[in-house]
Amino acid sequence: MPKTFIGVRDVDEETFRKFRARAIARRMALGTALTQAMRNALRETREKNLKENLEKVKKAFTIKPLNFGPGNERLSEQADEILYGWKK
Repeated sequence: MPKTFIGVRDVDEETFRKFRARAIARRMALGTALTQAMRNALRETREKNLKENLEKVKKAFTIKPLNFGPGNERLSEQADEILYGWKK
């Protein structure tokens, strides 16, 4: 994977110093530590989105069908006929 030089503005100085100190303590290059931190942040975001989407899917399965009374058994098919011209 190609490496890219970046310049970042508006980084909190104290946070940067602590991050850099931790990278040095782990004998990691700053770029390697930053790449790892970015990958972790992306993974956490992806996992959070997956969990949120799973909750939405679970809620969809709790929806109960509505009973429109007798004579409406083909309501969905009739809607398809009107909207799409499909006939069975």
